[in-house]
Amino acid sequence: MQLHFSPSMRSITISSSNGFIDLMKIKVAARHISYRTLFHTILILAFLLPFVFILTAVVTLEGVNKCSSLDCLGRRLGPRLLGRADDSGQRLVKDFYKILNQVNTEELPDGLKLPDTFSQLVSEMKNKQYDAKTFALMLRAMMEKLERDIRESKFAELMNKHFAASAIPKGIHCLSLRLTDEYSSNAHARKQLPSPELLPLLSDNSFHHMIVSTDNILAASVVVNSAVQSSLQPEKIVFHVITDKKTYAGMHSWFALNPISPAIVEVKGVHQFDWLTRENVPVLEAVESHNGIRSYYHGNHVAGANLSETTPRRFASKLQARSPKYISLLNHLRIYIPELFPNLNKVVFLDDDVVVQRDLSPLWEIDLEGKVNGAVETCRGEDEWVMSKRFRNYFNFSHPLIAKNLNPDECAWAYGMNIFDLSAWRKTNIRETYHSWLKENLKSNLTMWKLGTLPPALIAFKGHVHPIEQSWHMLGLGYQNKTNIDSVQKAAVIHYNGQSKPWLQIGFEHLRPFWTKYVNYSNDFVRNCHILES
Repeated sequence: MQLHFSPSMRSITISSSNGFIDLMKIKVAARHISYRTLFHTILILAFLLPFVFILTAVVTLEGVNKCSSLDCLGRRLGPRLLGRADDSGQRLVKDFYKILNQVNTEELPDGLKLPDTFSQLVSEMKNKQYDAKTFALMLRAMMEKLERDIRESKFAELMNKHFAASAIPKGIHCLSLRLTDEYSSNAHARKQLPSPELLPLLSDNSFHHMIVSTDNILAASVVVNSAVQSSLQPEKIVFHVITDKKTYAGMHSWFALNPISPAIVEVKGVHQFDWLTRENVPVLEAVESHNGIRSYYHGNHVAGANLSETTPRRFASKLQARSPKYISLLNHLRIYIPELFPNLNKVVFLDDDVVVQRDLSPLWEIDLEGKVNGAVETCRGEDEWVMSKRFRNYFNFSHPLIAKNLNPDECAWAYGMNIFDLSAWRKTNIRETYHSWLKENLKSNLTMWKLGTLPPALIAFKGHVHPIEQSWHMLGLGYQNKTNIDSVQKAAVIHYNGQSKPWLQIGFEHLRPFWTKYVNYSNDFVRNCHILES
């Protein structure tokens, strides 16, 4: 920037080096003008010119350097010099909001061809010169299509997970077949369990009796191994493993060839219990044989379902309720424990998807105060999946029988690790109540509840439950990926209830080691069936 004085001092010219010639010129009149006035004028200009230079630079950086005239530059700089911001950007945003609101209320045109990616959309805008409204319509249509695709993918994922959870892994099926074959060809696999001299201990109430009912040999081995290894008195443990007829030979072979000394293990098939006759369990036979029930649990879980009116979470809950295990006799067998073990007074019942991490002998010392069932309540936590369950979560309170007899706010409790006082149980009508409500639910076409064995048990054991400390039984390891590891390590029994069982590929990787540590991967049968440690 240069300052030029004419020889006569009648004009002062200010020029810049960027091509704007005669940006500012001051002509001095021929009349007298004092040097003091001139000095003050120059001083003021020297003060203002840096600000003019800075504003010019800002405008240039903002892309207005294409202005080729002082008029254009003046329109740009004018509002800034006067302290007013250029509001053209705000007007543009407001106009675009108006277009978006308009497009949001309009119907999308039929047969609208949508680009597959945002890059394609931008390319089409350039080539076809879309106006703002057309762009907004295309963007809305693309987003709605993306939402539909994501929703469909989520439902497909849930269905695939349901099928994976219901299927038997190849390795576990192989294990059962090989052990069954071993039972027929190896006398050691058929040896009596327990040995004859230990038979009296099966009904000795000074021992700690534990019951597990399952057709999963590997899972049963983990339950038994973990309980014995965690016990301070393993020589006091008697395990009663109940299985179905098809799995009995394989289950017997496993525990005959892999004794859990010094604990005692008995393996018994449901066909070996004289009490389990059709006369004693007519309702369960009806549950297993009823065509409508079998279709509900084994049929097409998507047919007839309006996926547009449900959420993925509700759909997941419905799939979980339709697991085929809920019509299995093995799953309902726990309601008949007093009759199946008439000489026992107190037992601990364990599901096959638990791991015992602490000595359970103190459970036999708990005073149940005349109650039948010592269980952890599941309404004391904050998570929505497991520990915040009340009766309303299990029953349909729009059904008149449910609304009349149950309180929706009553606290639920957990199956999976229960201490049962069988002496007190035999004095109740728990079994009859269980059968009665099962019949009513069958009559109502399963409209009173959907989910398996727990709802009728919640009714049958009503008034017979004694809450025990929550640290005895931690649930949800098959539901929640974000399970707190510190809490898992401190729990006496951890329960992989839910679809993500630790023996399945869909199990949570960081929670699986708590289960796999009790699998004997050096066992020949385990290795030959390629059940590998993950």
